[in-house]
Amino acid sequence: MPGPILHQGAVVQCAHGGRAVPASTYPRVLVNNLPVCVQQVQHLVAGCPLPPPPAANGPCVTAAWTTGSLRVLAGGVMPLVLLDSRATAAPSGTPLVAVSAQQRVVAV
Repeated sequence: MPGPILHQGAVVQCAHGGRAVPASTYPRVLVNNLPVCVQQVQHLVAGCPLPPPPAANGPCVTAAWTTGSLRVLAGGVMPLVLLDSRATAAPSGTPLVAVSAQQRVVAV
């Protein structure tokens, strides 16, 4: 499905409300003058309130993207992260939620 591309300033959270930011971005492709996120790069999660074991299996620390763009590739090889892309947070195994992103550039 086509969707807006996530960039460095996009708001992404773990399922528990912790803020997720990309570990790095792809600086050669910009949207709204900010570098885009690529599927191969994990997001780092901060502020996850999920308690550690034995009460739960949190807090969320990192998240890996499992889906990305199919037809638009950064550098010709790296899928971009879209607003509807899926990611799984570790160690909790819960999804990331992209709350907002730029709306001008859409990829498939």
